[in-house]
Amino acid sequence: MKIQKIRISGIQPGSIAEELEIKAGDYLLSINRREIRDVFDYRFMTSDDFLTLEIEGCDGVRWTAEIEKDEDEDLGLEFENPLMDEEKSCRNKCVFCFIDQLPPGMRESLYYKDDDIRLCFLFGNYITMTNMDDEEMDRIIRYRMSPVNVSVHTTNPQLRVRMLNNRFAGDVLQRIKRFTNAGITVNCQIVLCPGINDGKELDRTLHDLCQFHPQMHSISVVPVGLTRYREGLYSLEPFSRESASQVVEQVEAWQRDLLSRYGSRVVYLADEFYLLAERPLPPYESYEDFPQIENGVGMVSSFVHETLEALSDIEKEKSYVYKHAGSPKENPGKRANNQKLISIATGTLFYPIMEELARTVENRMKNVRLKVYPVENSFFGGRVSVTGLLTGRDLVETLKGRELGHSLLLSRSMFRSGTEIMLDDITRPDLESGLGVAVMIIDNDGYCFINSLAKIVAG
Repeated sequence: MKIQKIRISGIQPGSIAEELEIKAGDYLLSINRREIRDVFDYRFMTSDDFLTLEIEGCDGVRWTAEIEKDEDEDLGLEFENPLMDEEKSCRNKCVFCFIDQLPPGMRESLYYKDDDIRLCFLFGNYITMTNMDDEEMDRIIRYRMSPVNVSVHTTNPQLRVRMLNNRFAGDVLQRIKRFTNAGITVNCQIVLCPGINDGKELDRTLHDLCQFHPQMHSISVVPVGLTRYREGLYSLEPFSRESASQVVEQVEAWQRDLLSRYGSRVVYLADEFYLLAERPLPPYESYEDFPQIENGVGMVSSFVHETLEALSDIEKEKSYVYKHAGSPKENPGKRANNQKLISIATGTLFYPIMEELARTVENRMKNVRLKVYPVENSFFGGRVSVTGLLTGRDLVETLKGRELGHSLLLSRSMFRSGTEIMLDDITRPDLESGLGVAVMIIDNDGYCFINSLAKIVAG
């Protein structure tokens, strides 16, 4: 039988693999004389204390290495394909699918729909479980791979079949139960569509899922995203201020009940609902351990909280310096001359929050002046207003000729992960050239935001 050879693309410095003189371009053939099928096998096999690796070098010579290590200590091997196997694509045709609403002519990778359980553990992706067989479920349970992140949307079998356009989609509750009974932690996501899976259907879904607590760690409720490219697709309406308010009230009632019963809110709303409803966002503490911040749940409260904390840290540091060096006499005229103008571009939904926060920062960092620009998303259409879906084209059209100052700060959520490339393939250098200003990409983190401002001021 042909052995699967997994090409090693890199070696982490100071790792076990480097000590063994394994090199990029070598192949991993087996661990403990067992073939590696994919990343699940690799993670499970390498968790042992004693390992025997079979390696094939670039020159075709095969050799073995015996390893004694701490349990769960990483070997330091990097692979061309993180899955070590072919990725599983989505078999559904969801009525709300955002990828189906993309315009033509974008890069090919944006149109690919993944639905692979292994991406849960590598990148935190959410899956529908409609292409998962019993053998794969057994393997997850046997390997104790946790958590599993599930796109549920509804637990009503008939409704889920219709929403996902997949006749195999109706047994999601039984699959979740199988995982939770085996001690696997589950996080769930509900994309809420007005008039379809909201109202009483949402109550039913939350009731069904919350019975699995504490293995049901968290549930997020996010609003459907609609672009202007929906010709020929299922008719859906966006949330209005009124309908978003109804969802907030409904979910907050669930949170109060769950908090009294379990000591946890379990279910959380995406920030968009509060912003659409023009309601205050919950306090930082209400998000507990921020289990679904990557789904836009608590991201605003976290950013504001971190920004204020970072400002306090800077003020404490200055106070310490002044206490030990003597407080300098302030020259108001000099301070004004030393002010640096820094611009920030954000989506229209987050703009009011960012504008208010900018004034707070200005009051506490006297040598900074901030100009916040809301950017309309013409590329996808006015119904898309989140910062992470802005394109370079819209940024240039909105900001060209505006007063941008010393630097323009942009959220890393606007760029493809690990790159400086936006959704429409415009790069950071392209923006700098088109706008005539230095562009700084910052993480969605208040500490990073304040530190970036401090670095710019310090030159």
